[in-house]
Formats: sequence, structure tokens, C-alpha cells
Amino acid sequence: MPHVEPMAFSMRFSSSRLLDRARAAVWLAIAGLRRQFCWLLLLVIPWVAVAQAPADVQVLREPEGLYLSARLPLDVPPGLEDVLLRGVPLHFVWQADVRRSRWYWTDQRVATVYRVVRVAYQPLTRRWRVSVGSSLSSDLGQAGALHQNLDSFDQAIAAVLSVARWRLVSGEDLPDADGLRVELQFRMDGGLLPRPFQLGNANAVDWGMTYRQTLPVLAPELPKDPS
Repeated sequence: MPHVEPMAFSMRFSSSRLLDRARAAVWLAIAGLRRQFCWLLLLVIPWVAVAQAPADVQVLREPEGLYLSARLPLDVPPGLEDVLLRGVPLHFVWQADVRRSRWYWTDQRVATVYRVVRVAYQPLTRRWRVSVGSSLSSDLGQAGALHQNLDSFDQAIAAVLSVARWRLVSGEDLPDADGLRVELQFRMDGGLLPRPFQLGNANAVDWGMTYRQTLPVLAPELPKDPS
């Protein structure tokens, strides 16, 4: 029978116990993150099934370009404020596709633009920070993004659900023709959540559309005959 030194056996036994404890701690942490993610997902899903009243959406065609103003009548699901108070920032995406109908070919895509709104709670100041950018990125600190600090959750949500004179297409890129339409979509984007909250969700990018509407664009007015 081979002889085993007591000291070596004790060290190997201690190392094995430490490794087992480390593995258990990692699995507990992952399980906790998954439970928190599922809890957050359950709070977010009601956005899909919210009954919607008629929205106030207007498309205005001007020589300088095509503009959209909107105020969406979406109800806030219970618990959404608690998610933000836990330090989890949320992103909301406006998407506008400008298309032109053509009888002789498929529809022409004139432009696709995005408006990404990030909402985060700042515990030190107890204020709500709303950041607006035009890129599908979780980093809205780049130059060109707009930021504002608001005093209440209601003010922050009102800023998320409204937009004023959002330019969709510049005047030089806007076709001087009829048959234009704007396909507007609004959603909460789970793909921009912090990475741990995306574990276990294979389709986190799209959690369901919360609003969709197609709006016709009026044809440009013809110049009046001075005679």
C-alpha cells in the first residue's frame, strides 16, 4: 500500500473543497441573474398586450424635409418603475421607414431612421436621465446625443412616448412625387439591456412591437398660377 503524506493529502483536500465552493458560488450567481432576468421579462411583456387609444401622430411635408410629431397613448405596465429604480437602464426605439409605392416595380425605400431613447435613474440626485440618439447602440454618450434630467418617472415616460418635429428625410433627399408613406414602429428593445439580463433569452432583441402605424404623406402642393 503506497504511503501518503498527511500534509499533501490535507492540501489536496482543502483545494478540492475550495474549488467545489467556487463552482457552487458561480452557479448560484448565474441562477440569481436568470431569476432576475425572468422577473424583468415578466414586467416587460405586458407592453405587447396593452390596449391602445388613437395616437396623436402627424406627418408634415415641408421644403426642408419630412417631419413627424407624435404622442403615443401607451399605458405603463406595473413594476416598470421598480426595474429602473433597481439601476437597470431601459431603451426604447422609434423606427420610421419612408417608402414610395411604384406600380411598375417593388416599393422604393426612401429612408429608414431611428430614435433611441434611454431612461436611467440616478440615485445620487434622485432624478431621471433621458438620453436620445439616432444609433441602435446602448452607448448614448457619443457626440450628438441629447440629454435631459427630469424630476419624476412620469416626466421621463412622457419624454419617451412623445417626439416633436423629428426629421425623417431632408428636403434634398425627399422625392418630389406622390405615393409616399411612413411606416412607424415603437418598441422597447431588450437587446440593449445590460449583458447579464440577456442570458437565457435567444430572442432578446425583439420583445414585441408595442405600436405600429402607417401614415400617408400628402403630395407636394403645386405652385399657384399667378394669372
